Amino acid sequence: MNGEYWQPEIETMPREKLRELQAEKLRRTIGIALKSPFYGSKLRESGVTPDDIKTVDDIRKLPFTTKQDLRDNYPFGLVGGDMKDAIRIHSSSGTTGHPTVVVYSRHDIDSWANMVARNMYMVGCRDTDVFQNSSGYGMFTGGLGFQYGAEKLGATTIPAAAGNSKRQIMFIRDFGTTCLHAIPSYAVRLAEVFKEEGIDPRDTSLRTLFIGAEPHTEEQRRRIERLLGVKAYNSFGMTEMNGPGVAFECKQQNGMHLWEDNYIVEIVDPDTLEPVPDGEYGEMVLTTLDRTMMPILRYRTRDLTRILTGECPCGRTHRRIDRIKGRTDDMFIIKGVNVFPMQVEKILAQYPGLGSNYIITLDTVDDNDVMTVEVELDDMPSDVFPELQKMTRNIQRALKDEILLTPKVKLVKKGSIPTGDGKAVRVKDLRDGRK
Repeated sequence: MNGEYWQPEIETMPREKLRELQAEKLRRTIGIALKSPFYGSKLRESGVTPDDIKTVDDIRKLPFTTKQDLRDNYPFGLVGGDMKDAIRIHSSSGTTGHPTVVVYSRHDIDSWANMVARNMYMVGCRDTDVFQNSSGYGMFTGGLGFQYGAEKLGATTIPAAAGNSKRQIMFIRDFGTTCLHAIPSYAVRLAEVFKEEGIDPRDTSLRTLFIGAEPHTEEQRRRIERLLGVKAYNSFGMTEMNGPGVAFECKQQNGMHLWEDNYIVEIVDPDTLEPVPDGEYGEMVLTTLDRTMMPILRYRTRDLTRILTGECPCGRTHRRIDRIKGRTDDMFIIKGVNVFPMQVEKILAQYPGLGSNYIITLDTVDDNDVMTVEVELDDMPSDVFPELQKMTRNIQRALKDEILLTPKVKLVKKGSIPTGDGKAVRVKDLRDGRK
């Protein structure tokens, strides 16, 4: 640790040396990947060996990996390490099929924790800070990812988990919380509860907020800062790449440094899969470089972003990515949870009284993201109120079990939802800044 840097020799490494390190780590990563059933077959087909990697640019010789590849090879088809060395398994929420699974060795967990500690240190957190995590724990990576990073940093940690805003505020006040991890919509909700309780957050010790896991605008970030009296830093992570910690803003708040000693980032045209110039938007493709259990090569994230050009005044040499602009597929993110329309459709199909026409509306109500599922009734009369109420509650519960959040459910008359000649529109996103 030195001044503003957790690992100055890594964070300020000259670009040429950083690329040499990446090439070396990529060769090692391919060697591990070859031992997995999936990559063993795929790499033999392509004829690529570790010796074929002379520079980082040779990564283009490798095949792409998709989320479907992870599902098709559930649970351990991408594991190249020895399962006796596995100490953790995380998974994302699945669609109608299998979830995506990531298996970690002790080295992988330590590497991940170090990245999160690096991020926290970068924005001013130290071992004298008190860190509170309002993210969900369990299979979701946001909880334990930040937990281990904060402990690596040496901060006092409060694993408050999600929800119960009054208790969150009690902890912030009683424990002297200085740093908080929260999804943007929950940060706004927390500010509302502060106001309802007649407490000014500026009278607490809270000064730093880590936000991520759901799309948000720069305007929303600035509003959160005003409401809570903090500096809010944007973060990027995904289960397939460990979880939180992949990229993070520094104090400049101008793009997220993506840690190139742990990942190779490519931005490609989602249609041609050819690289686009720095500064142009495209689909982000990521390759892990420091996982010994389950490396992933050229993973198509479906996230749209760009490489920001120019050097960062903070002195870090790792390139910066812009905030995520959107996705190339139909997945949407609400309250930090990845949801696919097919997940909703799977649940609705289980109820005989429902038709096949439905629509999901995402909107912002009182600064909170709200998901509403409207579905047409089929052969069930719409005036049988008690039965409809019961069905609505049952559908709501089933959806919560499937997608991990509770949407509003509206049962409407047949023909109420407009249909067109083309592909059915299943999602309307009316949220602030995302129209």
